[in-house]
Amino acid sequence: MDWLSENAWAAWLGLAAVLGAAELVSLDLVLIMLAVGALAGGLTAALGAAVVAQVLVAGIASIAMLALVRPSLIAKLHQGPELRLGHSKLIGQRAVVTRRITGLEVGQVQLAGETWSAAPYDEHVTIEPGTTVEVFEIRGATAYVHPVPELGGD
Repeated sequence: MDWLSENAWAAWLGLAAVLGAAELVSLDLVLIMLAVGALAGGLTAALGAAVVAQVLVAGIASIAMLALVRPSLIAKLHQGPELRLGHSKLIGQRAVVTRRITGLEVGQVQLAGETWSAAPYDEHVTIEPGTTVEVFEIRGATAYVHPVPELGGD
């Protein structure tokens, strides 16, 4: 019994290793939080605290990890990149007008390496060829665009 009380840190370290290995099977991020608590208990044991203090520190650290760290990790793991598929990925991109666009006449733009039919987003605007535009909306096979303001001038 003397060996265990003198080497309690080793028991805590062994428990942390077992919990860490078990986490590799479960992948729930619960056992790893308990393993961190066991490491905290082991650190407390290495500092020479009583067994009651070791258990309290391990329990508090485990609960804190489960309550504070795990939820944010789970949220981060479940949050993936925003996937924009189809025509929606073209919204916000820039294009170059290749055929005049007016409110009465559908023109064309070069967008993402393809030629698209284009209409002005504001029907009172006329957009000449060579103008850079931004895609505001896609309806069917027509891109609704608006000219990009140019800085400078003079």
